[in-house]
Amino acid sequence: MKPAPFDYHDPETVEEVVDLLADRGDDAVILAGGQSLVPLLNLRLARPAVVVDLRRLPKEMPTVVEGGVQIGAMVSVTDLLAVPASERLGAGVAEALRMIGHPQIRNRGTVVGSIAHADPAAELPAVLAALDGVVSLRSRSGERQVAAADFFDGPFSTARQADELLTSVMLPAFDGPSTTIEVARRPGDFALVGVFVAQRRGDTRIAAFGVGDRPIRLRGAEEVVNAGAAPAEIAPLVRDALDPQDDVHASGAYRRNVAATLVTRALEHLAA
Repeated sequence: MKPAPFDYHDPETVEEVVDLLADRGDDAVILAGGQSLVPLLNLRLARPAVVVDLRRLPKEMPTVVEGGVQIGAMVSVTDLLAVPASERLGAGVAEALRMIGHPQIRNRGTVVGSIAHADPAAELPAVLAALDGVVSLRSRSGERQVAAADFFDGPFSTARQADELLTSVMLPAFDGPSTTIEVARRPGDFALVGVFVAQRRGDTRIAAFGVGDRPIRLRGAEEVVNAGAAPAEIAPLVRDALDPQDDVHASGAYRRNVAATLVTRALEHLAA
């Protein structure tokens, strides 16, 4: 299929993008890597009046900043995996990045684009939520930062306003082991259920994806782990904290039970 007709713009600067969004933001979508948007356009599930393509913007490679790594809007998943700065983010983040699609998708798809798209089954929104990351949004009015806990509103919905461009994401460094585990129908498919778990003394982070309308931070389970509970004791808490819906791919009960198993496995793996 082919997309519905739209006006196309490929500005060269962030300022031009912001001006376009200020004028046409309610009718516009932003195209970065295009790995999520282009299929939606071709299937006519998205019918924007305006497409703003970021391909001509300068690519700012990930940089180490105080507390973590700053990732610009045009940095692909492959770019992030390739730079030394990514080592500060830990093994769990690298695992999550490698689970995204296939090599061709990772080469084109952007880190910021995945977070802005806010697919509830995507890995990176859960990583951002677990690590208490921060997104930077730019408009004519200036720039603002939004914490991950306040950014995701629901499926494919975020706190970004129509006139704002998500310019970068800051992923905090975590000086402890971490891991990402997911269950998918085939390698490269979106996860049916997945978890990201990071742990250091007295500070456990657990986020699940594919089990709700946004990444879910399992704070109750975190508190119990921090209090010294064994991994096997956490499974009932995870099941009780989640209420995923049935769909054509899996039942809610299946997702809830698998999430509990994955959290247990992740904690056992980190303890070992």
